[in-house]
Amino acid sequence: MTPRFVPLSDVAETLSISASQAYALVRSGELRAIKVGGRGQWRVEVSEIESYIERSYAATAHILEAERELERQKSDGKS
Repeated sequence: MTPRFVPLSDVAETLSISASQAYALVRSGELRAIKVGGRGQWRVEVSEIESYIERSYAATAHILEAERELERQKSDGKS
């Protein structure tokens, strides 16, 4: 059975980033997480990881489209 929540170490592994980068995503609010247990360990819902990935794809597509538009504008200006 797949767990509903995973520790930040698993998030870091899934996203191929460091544990400190995963924690920074949580602190910034980019990745929603909860604190559980007496030691306040962070856990992230697996569906939140998937949502973060989808948002990242969308943001990347937006950036690439803006870059393409800028290149088109530069090309149009050279004619």
